[in-house]
Amino acid sequence: MVHFVGAGPGAPDLITLRGAELLKKADCIIYAGSLVNPALLEMAKADCEIHNSATMTLEQVLDVIYRMEAAGKETVRLHTGDASLFGAIREQMDALDEKGIAYDDTPGVSSFCGAAAALHAEYTLPGVSQSLIITRMAGRTPVPEKEKLSSMAKHQASMVLFLSSGLLEEVQEELLLGGYQKDTPAAIVYKATWPDEKVIRCTVGTLAQRGAEEGIRKTALLLIGDFLDSCYERSRLYDPTFTTEFREASAAKQQ
Repeated sequence: MVHFVGAGPGAPDLITLRGAELLKKADCIIYAGSLVNPALLEMAKADCEIHNSATMTLEQVLDVIYRMEAAGKETVRLHTGDASLFGAIREQMDALDEKGIAYDDTPGVSSFCGAAAALHAEYTLPGVSQSLIITRMAGRTPVPEKEKLSSMAKHQASMVLFLSSGLLEEVQEELLLGGYQKDTPAAIVYKATWPDEKVIRCTVGTLAQRGAEEGIRKTALLLIGDFLDSCYERSRLYDPTFTTEFREASAAKQQ
C-alpha cells in the first residue's frame, strides 16, 4: 500500500494526525527534499527506509515503491504542503494505477494557508474579494497561454503565487500589466511556519526591490491584493441585523 501524505507548510506539528500515524507505521518514506521539514522524519521507525526524492527521477521513485510493494511493505510518499498543489502526484498515481497498486491520499495544510496565518490575513474579505487565485509565474516550467499572470491579474482578486520568488522582476511587470496598481498591497512570506519564517510587507510596485533587499530567491510565496489592507466590510454572517438559518435578526443596524 502506498500513502501520499501532505507534510504541511513546514512546522512539524502542522501535519495532520492521520499523516503522522502513517509516518510512524511506514516501512519506507520517500520525502520531497528540502521542502519537507526533516523533523518529520524523526517519527519514522528505526528500520524505516528513507529516500530524498530531490535527487531522484520519477522512475527511481517508482522503482523504490515497486520494490516495497513486492516485499509487502508500506510506503509513504511525503510531499510538501498539500500534494494537490504543484505536487506532481498525478503522474505517480497514474503509474500505480497501471500496475494495480493500491494507494490513498492524505491531504495536508498548504503553505498558502500558513502564509495567511503569518500575515494575520483573510483572503476572502467582504467588499474586497471573494475569490482566491493560486497560480505561478511562467519560468522553466511554462503555464498555459490563457493563464498568463497578466491575464490572471485582470480579475483583481486575492492572489497567491507559488514557485515565483526567483522571478520577482518579471512577476512585478506582469502584475502591473494586468491592472494591479503600484500601491496595491503585497507580501513575501519566506518559509511560512518554519523557525526561520520571514514576512516582508510591500506593494506591487516595490515587490522586486524588497525581495532583492531581503535576498529572497526561493521557498517563498507572494501574496497580492487589497485583502492585505485594513479596509473591508463587516461579515453579514455575524451581523445582528442579518437573519440566518440558525438565528433571527435581533438588532437594528448600527450607524
